[in-house]
Amino acid sequence: MEGDTAEVGVLCHLTSLPGSGEHGTLGEHAFAFVDRLADAGVTVWQVLPLNPPDEHSSPYASHSAFASWNELRDPAVHDVPDDGMFEHWISANEDWSHDWAMFSVLRSKHDDAPWTEWPVPLRDRHIGALRSFEERYASEIRQAIIGQASFQRDWDVLRRYASARGVRLFGDVPIFIAHDSADVWANRSLFQLDDQGMPCVVAGVPPDSFSEDGQRWGTVLYDWDAHRRDQWMWWRHRMAHMCHLFDIVRIDHFRGIEAAWAIPPECDTAVGGAWQDGPGDDLVREICEVAGPERIVAEDLGIIPPSVIEMRRRHGLPGMAVLQFGFDDDSPLNPHHPTNLTQDQVVYTGTHDNDTTMGWWSGATDEQRARLSDFIHEGETPNEALIRIAIASPSSLAIIPLQDIIGTGTESRMNHPGTVHGNWRWRFEWDVLSSDVWARFAGLVQQRFDE
Repeated sequence: MEGDTAEVGVLCHLTSLPGSGEHGTLGEHAFAFVDRLADAGVTVWQVLPLNPPDEHSSPYASHSAFASWNELRDPAVHDVPDDGMFEHWISANEDWSHDWAMFSVLRSKHDDAPWTEWPVPLRDRHIGALRSFEERYASEIRQAIIGQASFQRDWDVLRRYASARGVRLFGDVPIFIAHDSADVWANRSLFQLDDQGMPCVVAGVPPDSFSEDGQRWGTVLYDWDAHRRDQWMWWRHRMAHMCHLFDIVRIDHFRGIEAAWAIPPECDTAVGGAWQDGPGDDLVREICEVAGPERIVAEDLGIIPPSVIEMRRRHGLPGMAVLQFGFDDDSPLNPHHPTNLTQDQVVYTGTHDNDTTMGWWSGATDEQRARLSDFIHEGETPNEALIRIAIASPSSLAIIPLQDIIGTGTESRMNHPGTVHGNWRWRFEWDVLSSDVWARFAGLVQQRFDE
């Protein structure tokens, strides 16, 4: 992270903002939220990915590693970039934007079928077939590109406003990407695919104490040798693009850079998988060269071997700690326990993949409750206690999900990992940020800076 000053941030996906539509947008509520953060002394807004979501509303299985979700634009803004701005954007993003536009239009013309089910000439990117399609649907392809340029322009306005108010924007880079994506269709040689374009293996995580079947994500795995031969250009372009969007970037599932759990595609669970070595330091060096280690956070949650922690530390990258995990056992080595937090961690009360703190507390075991009770001050609720602990910790950055500030329960949970229904739906209304709730939070933030 930049500098040695401890900071406080708030986690809230853009879709969770208030508004009249189906989800939050880059409209007036986004600017109002920045103001609310800045007035409280909050210096980081974690917005998670901005990519178009899959059919289950998740931005972590997007059809593009580069594209932004155009539906997040303010519906009140109807103008498009002028010709000069548009041409400049095209020049700066030509490595991915045309492929994305072609993919999105092709997909719509084939009833949203995955690219492996398209006619072979289009599936396999025969030059004549692509040229014919582009000529026929030139207007729609151009509109898809204009949509991306328009999003970038609108996002830049918000980012400049946030910067002027002292708030940095914190985004996510999911390490693996969806098989049915523009990136895989356009760059088949960079992924582990067969002659028909189908995955040779898919990603996930192995069985553990939380799931006897593990997790089968279904995302495609990279051909790392191909990336080396290409001098890591795809990854370098990806990180440069993310740094144009965000001030801080989290590498989701950083563990996958060292090794990935590779599952045969015919397996319905993760049980039949095996570890497959990743590029390790080679890729991390490239990422750091493009972005700068001060702008990167390595998500190292779960069962993480010491070699992964050593790798991120070699490159000066902070990891993560989640306070809810700190009370699962009595181990003196639990890295999430309040007494074990370190400066090179970003500490969370919980993440978008956790239950809210009050939801977690309602389902906590007697042992977990007893362990946390030792840290709860008189008159505090469990969520208030974890917020106070996070903000007072030695960690370089404390991130608090908005649901924990409000004190809502499981009904406000953002995501249930391993499920596909009912996720990414939560939204807040301004009235839940009562003066008392926000004032207490702002007071804790101020204490951190005063110390």
